[in-house]
Amino acid sequence: MTDLVTGVDGLARCGWGASTPDYAAYHDEEWGRPLHGDDALYERLSLEAFQSGLSWLTILRKRPAFRSAFHGFRLETVARYDETDIARLMGDVGIVRNRAKIEAAIANARAALDLPDGLATLLWSFAPDARATRPGSFASVPAITAESTAMAKALKKRGFRFVGPTTAYALMQATGMVDDHLDGCHVKRPAAAVMG
Repeated sequence: MTDLVTGVDGLARCGWGASTPDYAAYHDEEWGRPLHGDDALYERLSLEAFQSGLSWLTILRKRPAFRSAFHGFRLETVARYDETDIARLMGDVGIVRNRAKIEAAIANARAALDLPDGLATLLWSFAPDARATRPGSFASVPAITAESTAMAKALKKRGFRFVGPTTAYALMQATGMVDDHLDGCHVKRPAAAVMG
């Protein structure tokens, strides 16, 4: 895959973001933009965990079904799920039907509700200072950082599952805790990210 691709619309994008219309929309409108709110971050954390071993495109295309099946990823609702809900989710062909990941999503909702300052506060506490420059190539984008390793350890310590350092870093990228849009990509860095 080419690092930077100019689309038919004349806009330069990170190569992965130019590969399908689904990816282009996600790349341009969501990926790397700061996201806050416990429920919103819980959704992203859950979807990153479901993505483990699969392509993100698979999860992206199933996201509407996931949102419906998990009641909008509202923490208070998912934390109350029981065996009946697990059976319902295991029978839902619209989502990834992996019992361990479903049980992890439920356990993670319960763990998030136990956090005294909320999930968003905990996750954003691991965001590194904003870089002065964007990466020049995919080769210079890490899969794991000291911050993502620390985030994964903190989450596991608090009872979260399916949140290793790679998943944590993918979450940081997706939610704007780091800006890994390549140098030359048309997506502008949000002002808050520039200021750190």
